[in-house]
Amino acid sequence: MLQFSISHTDPQSSARCGRITTDHGAIETPIFMPVGTLGSVKGVQQRDLEEEVAAQIILGNTYHLYLRPGIEILQKAGGLHQFNGWRHPILTDSGGYQVYSLSHRRKIKEEGVTFQSHIDGSSHFFSPEIAIDIQRAIGADIIMAFDECTPYPCDYSYAKTSMELTHRWLERCCRHFDSTEPLYGYRQALFPIVQGSTYKDLRKISAEAIAAFGREANAIGGLSVGEPAEEMYEMTGLVCGILPKEKPRYLMGVGTPENILECIALGVDMFDCVLPTRNARHGLLYTANGIINIKNAKWKDDFSPIDEDGPCQASRFYSKAYLRHLFHSKELLGPQVASLHNLSFYLWLVGEARRHIQAGDFLNWKNEMAKDVRRRL
Repeated sequence: MLQFSISHTDPQSSARCGRITTDHGAIETPIFMPVGTLGSVKGVQQRDLEEEVAAQIILGNTYHLYLRPGIEILQKAGGLHQFNGWRHPILTDSGGYQVYSLSHRRKIKEEGVTFQSHIDGSSHFFSPEIAIDIQRAIGADIIMAFDECTPYPCDYSYAKTSMELTHRWLERCCRHFDSTEPLYGYRQALFPIVQGSTYKDLRKISAEAIAAFGREANAIGGLSVGEPAEEMYEMTGLVCGILPKEKPRYLMGVGTPENILECIALGVDMFDCVLPTRNARHGLLYTANGIINIKNAKWKDDFSPIDEDGPCQASRFYSKAYLRHLFHSKELLGPQVASLHNLSFYLWLVGEARRHIQAGDFLNWKNEMAKDVRRRL
Protein backbone atom coordinates (compact mmCIF):
# COMPACT_ATOMS: atom_id res chain seq x y z
CA MET A 1 0.00 0.00 0.00
CA LEU A 2 2.71 2.47 1.04
CA GLN A 3 5.83 2.33 -1.11
CA PHE A 4 9.33 3.40 -0.11
CA SER A 5 12.44 3.62 -2.24
CA ILE A 6 15.92 4.73 -1.16
CA SER A 7 17.76 6.80 -3.76
CA HIS A 8 21.00 7.73 -1.95
CA THR A 9 22.92 6.73 1.17
CA ASP A 10 25.67 8.66 2.91
CA PRO A 11 29.02 6.83 2.82
CA GLN A 12 30.09 8.11 6.26
CA SER A 13 26.89 7.72 8.30
CA SER A 14 23.56 5.89 8.25
CA ALA A 15 21.76 8.82 6.61
CA ARG A 16 19.73 8.09 3.52
CA CYS A 17 17.23 9.88 1.31
CA GLY A 18 14.31 8.38 -0.50
CA ARG A 19 10.66 8.67 -1.35
CA ILE A 20 7.46 7.47 0.34
CA THR A 21 4.49 7.16 -2.00
CA THR A 22 0.90 7.42 -0.75
CA ASP A 23 -2.41 7.85 -2.51
CA HIS A 24 -2.29 11.57 -1.63
CA GLY A 25 1.16 12.07 -3.10
CA ALA A 26 4.85 11.49 -2.57
CA ILE A 27 6.99 12.44 0.44
CA GLU A 28 10.71 13.06 -0.01
CA THR A 29 12.76 11.80 2.95
CA PRO A 30 14.22 12.73 5.33
CA ILE A 31 11.16 14.84 6.07
CA PHE A 32 9.79 17.01 8.87
CA MET A 33 6.02 16.90 9.38
CA PRO A 34 4.31 19.99 10.86
CA VAL A 35 1.94 19.15 13.70
CA GLY A 36 -1.71 20.04 13.17
CA THR A 37 -3.15 18.58 16.36
CA LEU A 38 -6.75 19.70 15.79
CA GLY A 39 -6.64 19.58 12.01
CA SER A 40 -4.83 22.92 11.86
CA VAL A 41 -1.15 23.81 12.12
CA LYS A 42 -1.56 26.67 14.58
CA GLY A 43 -1.42 30.10 12.96
CA VAL A 44 -0.60 28.85 9.45
CA GLN A 45 -3.05 28.57 6.57
CA GLN A 46 -3.03 25.45 4.40
CA ARG A 47 -2.11 27.63 1.40
CA ASP A 48 1.02 28.87 3.20
CA LEU A 49 1.89 25.36 4.38
CA GLU A 50 1.86 24.29 0.77
CA GLU A 51 3.42 27.30 -0.96
CA GLU A 52 5.70 28.95 1.64
CA VAL A 53 6.60 26.13 4.02
CA ALA A 54 6.65 23.47 1.28
CA ALA A 55 5.21 20.92 3.71
CA GLN A 56 4.65 17.52 2.13
CA ILE A 57 2.70 15.90 4.97
CA ILE A 58 1.06 17.15 8.19
CA LEU A 59 -0.15 15.50 11.38
CA GLY A 60 -3.47 15.25 13.15
CA ASN A 61 -4.15 13.82 16.59
CA THR A 62 -6.70 11.07 17.21
CA TYR A 63 -7.48 12.02 20.81
CA HIS A 64 -8.04 15.71 20.08
CA LEU A 65 -9.98 15.22 16.83
CA TYR A 66 -12.14 12.58 18.51
CA LEU A 67 -13.16 15.16 21.14
CA ARG A 68 -13.42 18.12 18.73
CA PRO A 69 -14.95 18.33 16.16
CA GLY A 70 -15.87 14.67 16.72
CA ILE A 71 -15.76 11.65 14.46
CA GLU A 72 -19.36 12.08 13.23
CA ILE A 73 -18.52 15.51 11.79
CA LEU A 74 -15.35 14.24 10.14
CA GLN A 75 -17.22 11.33 8.55
CA LYS A 76 -19.93 13.65 7.26
CA ALA A 77 -17.22 15.84 5.73
CA GLY A 78 -15.62 12.84 4.04
CA GLY A 79 -12.55 12.70 6.27
CA LEU A 80 -9.97 15.19 7.48
CA HIS A 81 -8.62 15.96 4.00
CA GLN A 82 -12.04 17.20 2.92
CA PHE A 83 -12.69 18.91 6.25
CA ASN A 84 -9.52 21.03 6.34
CA GLY A 85 -8.74 21.29 2.63
CA TRP A 86 -5.25 19.74 2.85
CA ARG A 87 -4.60 17.88 -0.42
CA HIS A 88 -1.45 16.03 0.59
CA PRO A 89 -0.68 13.13 2.94
CA ILE A 90 -1.77 13.20 6.60
CA LEU A 91 -0.50 11.12 9.51
CA THR A 92 -2.46 10.62 12.74
CA ASP A 93 -1.08 9.83 16.18
CA SER A 94 -3.23 7.10 17.74
CA GLY A 95 -3.69 8.89 21.07
CA GLY A 96 -1.04 6.83 22.84
CA TYR A 97 0.95 9.93 23.74
CA GLN A 98 -2.13 11.34 25.47
CA VAL A 99 -2.18 8.17 27.58
CA TYR A 100 1.23 9.35 28.74
CA SER A 101 0.46 13.06 29.08
CA LEU A 102 -2.91 12.61 30.82
CA SER A 103 -1.52 10.40 33.60
CA HIS A 104 -3.75 12.02 36.23
CA ARG A 105 -6.85 11.52 34.07
CA ARG A 106 -6.56 7.93 32.85
CA LYS A 107 -6.62 4.28 33.89
CA ILE A 108 -4.80 1.64 31.85
CA LYS A 109 -6.03 -1.95 31.62
CA GLU A 110 -5.41 -4.82 29.23
CA GLU A 111 -8.60 -3.94 27.35
CA GLY A 112 -7.55 -0.34 26.77
CA VAL A 113 -7.53 3.06 28.46
CA THR A 114 -10.30 4.93 30.24
CA PHE A 115 -9.61 8.65 30.38
CA GLN A 116 -11.26 11.94 31.21
CA SER A 117 -11.58 14.66 28.62
CA HIS A 118 -9.38 17.67 29.32
CA ILE A 119 -12.26 19.80 27.98
CA ASP A 120 -15.21 18.85 30.19
CA GLY A 121 -14.08 15.93 32.34
CA SER A 122 -16.32 13.43 30.57
CA SER A 123 -15.21 9.79 30.57
CA HIS A 124 -14.09 7.99 27.39
CA PHE A 125 -12.52 4.65 26.47
CA PHE A 126 -9.91 3.84 23.81
CA SER A 127 -8.92 0.30 22.92
CA PRO A 128 -6.57 -0.70 20.10
CA GLU A 129 -9.60 -1.51 17.97
CA ILE A 130 -11.35 1.79 18.73
CA ALA A 131 -8.15 3.73 17.96
CA ILE A 132 -8.01 2.06 14.55
CA ASP A 133 -11.70 2.76 13.88
CA ILE A 134 -11.27 6.44 14.78
CA GLN A 135 -8.26 6.79 12.52
CA ARG A 136 -10.14 5.05 9.72
CA ALA A 137 -12.85 7.70 10.17
CA ILE A 138 -10.35 10.57 10.28
CA GLY A 139 -8.98 9.22 7.03
CA ALA A 140 -5.24 9.71 7.50
CA ASP A 141 -2.90 8.14 4.96
CA ILE A 142 -0.66 6.88 7.79
CA ILE A 143 -2.15 5.76 11.09
CA MET A 144 -0.30 4.78 14.23
CA ALA A 145 -0.73 1.71 16.39
CA PHE A 146 -2.15 2.32 19.87
CA ASP A 147 0.67 2.18 22.41
CA GLU A 148 1.68 3.37 25.86
CA CYS A 149 4.43 5.96 26.01
CA THR A 150 6.37 5.59 29.25
CA PRO A 151 7.64 8.62 31.21
CA TYR A 152 11.28 9.46 31.91
CA PRO A 153 12.71 8.38 34.23
CA CYS A 154 10.94 5.03 34.25
CA ASP A 155 11.93 2.01 36.32
CA TYR A 156 12.86 -1.13 34.44
CA SER A 157 9.94 -3.24 35.62
CA TYR A 158 7.34 -0.70 34.50
CA ALA A 159 9.10 -0.12 31.17
CA LYS A 160 9.10 -3.87 30.48
CA THR A 161 5.46 -4.35 31.46
CA SER A 162 4.41 -1.35 29.38
CA MET A 163 6.41 -2.51 26.36
CA GLU A 164 4.82 -5.95 26.50
CA LEU A 165 1.36 -4.37 26.70
CA THR A 166 2.21 -2.21 23.67
CA HIS A 167 3.18 -5.36 21.76
CA ARG A 168 -0.09 -7.10 22.66
CA TRP A 169 -2.02 -3.98 21.66
CA LEU A 170 -0.09 -3.93 18.37
CA GLU A 171 -1.23 -7.46 17.59
CA ARG A 172 -4.83 -6.35 18.15
CA CYS A 173 -4.30 -3.20 16.06
CA CYS A 174 -2.95 -5.21 13.14
CA ARG A 175 -5.72 -7.80 13.33
CA HIS A 176 -8.43 -5.14 13.39
CA PHE A 177 -6.76 -2.99 10.71
CA ASP A 178 -6.44 -5.99 8.38
CA SER A 179 -10.08 -6.96 8.91
CA THR A 180 -11.46 -3.49 8.10
CA GLU A 181 -11.43 -1.26 5.03
CA PRO A 182 -10.66 2.43 4.42
CA LEU A 183 -13.77 4.61 4.31
CA TYR A 184 -12.95 7.15 1.61
CA GLY A 185 -11.59 5.25 -1.36
CA TYR A 186 -7.84 5.58 -0.74
CA ARG A 187 -5.42 3.32 1.06
CA GLN A 188 -4.07 3.68 4.59
CA ALA A 189 -0.91 2.28 6.20
CA LEU A 190 -0.42 1.22 9.83
CA PHE A 191 2.87 1.98 11.61
CA PRO A 192 3.89 -0.01 14.72
CA ILE A 193 5.82 1.80 17.47
CA VAL A 194 8.98 0.69 19.28
CA GLN A 195 8.96 1.31 23.05
CA GLY A 196 11.25 0.27 25.92
CA SER A 197 12.26 3.55 27.57
CA THR A 198 16.05 4.00 27.71
CA TYR A 199 16.90 0.35 28.38
CA LYS A 200 18.99 -1.20 25.62
CA ASP A 201 17.72 -4.74 26.06
CA LEU A 202 14.08 -3.62 26.01
CA ARG A 203 14.61 -1.44 22.95
CA LYS A 204 16.25 -4.38 21.17
CA ILE A 205 13.39 -6.71 22.09
CA SER A 206 10.79 -4.16 21.02
CA ALA A 207 12.48 -3.33 17.70
CA GLU A 208 12.74 -7.00 16.82
CA ALA A 209 9.15 -7.64 17.87
CA ILE A 210 7.58 -4.87 15.82
CA ALA A 211 9.79 -5.55 12.78
CA ALA A 212 8.41 -9.10 12.80
CA PHE A 213 4.92 -7.76 12.08
CA GLY A 214 6.13 -6.80 8.60
CA ARG A 215 4.21 -3.54 8.24
CA GLU A 216 5.13 -0.95 5.58
CA ALA A 217 7.13 1.22 8.01
CA ASN A 218 8.11 1.43 11.67
CA ALA A 219 8.10 4.17 14.30
CA ILE A 220 10.23 4.85 17.37
CA GLY A 221 8.29 6.23 20.34
CA GLY A 222 8.94 7.01 23.98
CA LEU A 223 11.88 9.34 23.35
CA SER A 224 12.19 13.13 23.67
CA VAL A 225 10.23 12.87 26.92
CA GLY A 226 12.90 14.40 29.16
CA GLU A 227 15.89 12.09 28.74
CA PRO A 228 19.33 13.57 27.91
CA ALA A 229 19.97 13.97 24.19
CA GLU A 230 22.85 11.49 24.38
CA GLU A 231 20.46 8.77 25.59
CA MET A 232 17.97 9.60 22.87
CA TYR A 233 20.69 9.28 20.23
CA GLU A 234 21.95 6.02 21.73
CA MET A 235 18.47 4.44 21.73
CA THR A 236 17.71 5.76 18.24
CA GLY A 237 20.94 4.40 16.80
CA LEU A 238 20.37 1.03 18.46
CA VAL A 239 16.83 0.72 17.11
CA CYS A 240 17.71 1.94 13.60
CA GLY A 241 20.36 -0.79 13.47
CA ILE A 242 17.63 -3.40 14.01
CA LEU A 243 14.64 -2.08 12.03
CA PRO A 244 14.57 -3.11 8.35
CA LYS A 245 16.66 -0.83 6.16
CA GLU A 246 14.20 -1.05 3.27
CA LYS A 247 11.34 0.51 5.28
CA PRO A 248 10.86 4.09 6.54
CA ARG A 249 11.75 4.88 10.15
CA TYR A 250 9.75 7.54 11.98
CA LEU A 251 11.12 9.09 15.18
CA MET A 252 8.10 10.51 16.99
CA GLY A 253 8.12 13.92 18.67
CA VAL A 254 11.71 14.93 17.82
CA GLY A 255 12.79 17.67 18.05
CA THR A 256 15.22 20.61 17.82
CA PRO A 257 17.08 21.28 14.56
CA GLU A 258 20.20 19.76 16.10
CA ASN A 259 18.25 16.65 17.21
CA ILE A 260 16.90 16.19 13.71
CA LEU A 261 20.31 16.46 12.08
CA GLU A 262 21.89 13.97 14.48
CA CYS A 263 19.06 11.48 14.05
CA ILE A 264 19.11 11.75 10.26
CA ALA A 265 22.74 10.64 10.56
CA LEU A 266 21.52 7.61 12.57
CA GLY A 267 19.13 6.53 9.81
CA VAL A 268 15.79 8.21 10.66
CA ASP A 269 13.56 9.23 7.75
CA MET A 270 10.56 11.02 9.34
CA PHE A 271 10.19 13.55 12.16
CA ASP A 272 7.48 15.61 13.81
CA CYS A 273 7.51 18.06 16.69
CA VAL A 274 5.48 20.96 18.08
CA LEU A 275 8.63 22.97 18.84
CA PRO A 276 8.80 25.14 15.70
CA THR A 277 5.26 26.46 16.16
CA ARG A 278 5.09 26.37 19.96
CA ASN A 279 8.37 28.23 20.36
CA ALA A 280 7.42 30.61 17.56
CA ARG A 281 4.39 31.70 19.58
CA HIS A 282 6.82 32.68 22.34
CA GLY A 283 9.15 34.59 20.02
CA LEU A 284 11.88 31.96 19.55
CA LEU A 285 13.14 31.77 15.97
CA TYR A 286 15.36 29.11 14.41
CA THR A 287 17.84 30.10 11.69
CA ALA A 288 20.86 28.56 9.97
CA ASN A 289 23.04 30.91 12.04
CA GLY A 290 21.46 30.17 15.40
CA ILE A 291 18.48 30.87 17.65
CA ILE A 292 16.90 34.32 18.05
CA ASN A 293 14.71 35.40 20.95
CA ILE A 294 12.94 38.18 19.13
CA LYS A 295 11.56 39.64 22.37
CA ASN A 296 15.03 40.65 23.53
CA ALA A 297 15.83 44.40 23.63
CA LYS A 298 18.82 43.92 21.30
CA TRP A 299 16.42 43.62 18.34
CA LYS A 300 14.46 46.80 19.17
CA ASP A 301 16.12 48.92 16.50
CA ASP A 302 17.47 46.18 14.24
CA PHE A 303 15.82 46.87 10.90
CA SER A 304 17.51 44.04 9.04
CA PRO A 305 15.30 41.18 7.80
CA ILE A 306 14.34 38.45 10.26
CA ASP A 307 16.46 36.12 8.14
CA GLU A 308 17.96 37.72 5.03
CA ASP A 309 18.62 34.33 3.43
CA GLY A 310 15.55 32.73 4.98
CA PRO A 311 13.49 30.15 3.09
CA CYS A 312 10.17 32.04 3.23
CA GLN A 313 9.11 35.48 2.05
CA ALA A 314 8.03 36.64 5.52
CA SER A 315 11.58 36.05 6.84
CA ARG A 316 13.03 38.30 4.15
CA PHE A 317 10.24 40.92 4.16
CA TYR A 318 9.74 41.78 7.84
CA SER A 319 12.46 43.28 10.02
CA LYS A 320 13.51 42.01 13.43
CA ALA A 321 12.47 45.32 14.96
CA TYR A 322 9.00 45.07 13.47
CA LEU A 323 8.50 41.47 14.57
CA ARG A 324 9.66 42.39 18.10
CA HIS A 325 7.13 45.24 18.08
CA LEU A 326 4.35 42.81 17.08
CA PHE A 327 5.17 40.50 19.99
CA HIS A 328 5.39 43.28 22.55
CA SER A 329 2.12 44.74 21.25
CA LYS A 330 0.51 41.27 21.37
CA GLU A 331 -0.48 41.56 17.73
CA LEU A 332 -1.63 38.23 16.26
CA LEU A 333 0.57 38.74 13.21
CA GLY A 334 3.70 38.22 15.34
CA PRO A 335 3.18 34.53 16.19
CA GLN A 336 1.89 33.91 12.66
CA VAL A 337 5.03 35.29 11.00
CA ALA A 338 7.27 33.50 13.51
CA SER A 339 5.45 30.18 12.95
CA LEU A 340 5.72 30.52 9.19
CA HIS A 341 9.42 31.30 9.52
CA ASN A 342 10.20 28.36 11.84
CA LEU A 343 8.29 25.80 9.82
CA SER A 344 9.92 27.02 6.61
CA PHE A 345 13.32 26.72 8.26
CA TYR A 346 12.65 23.14 9.42
CA LEU A 347 11.55 22.10 5.93
CA TRP A 348 14.56 23.91 4.44
CA LEU A 349 16.85 22.07 6.88
CA VAL A 350 15.65 18.57 5.93
CA GLY A 351 15.74 19.62 2.28
CA GLU A 352 19.39 20.61 2.67
CA ALA A 353 20.05 17.29 4.41
CA ARG A 354 18.62 15.48 1.39
CA ARG A 355 20.77 17.57 -0.94
CA HIS A 356 23.96 16.83 0.98
CA ILE A 357 23.18 13.11 1.23
CA GLN A 358 22.78 13.08 -2.54
CA ALA A 359 26.06 15.00 -2.93
CA GLY A 360 27.89 12.56 -0.63
CA ASP A 361 29.10 15.17 1.88
CA PHE A 362 26.30 14.98 4.44
CA LEU A 363 28.38 14.15 7.53
CA ASN A 364 30.75 17.12 7.25
CA TRP A 365 27.83 19.46 6.52
CA LYS A 366 25.83 18.02 9.44
CA ASN A 367 28.68 18.44 11.91
CA GLU A 368 29.06 22.13 11.05
CA MET A 369 25.34 22.87 10.79
CA ALA A 370 24.55 21.17 14.13
CA LYS A 371 26.95 23.60 15.84
CA ASP A 372 25.44 26.60 14.06
CA VAL A 373 21.77 25.87 14.73
CA ARG A 374 22.20 25.53 18.51
CA ARG A 375 24.03 28.86 18.87
CA ARG A 376 22.14 31.64 20.69
CA LEU A 377 22.26 34.91 18.81
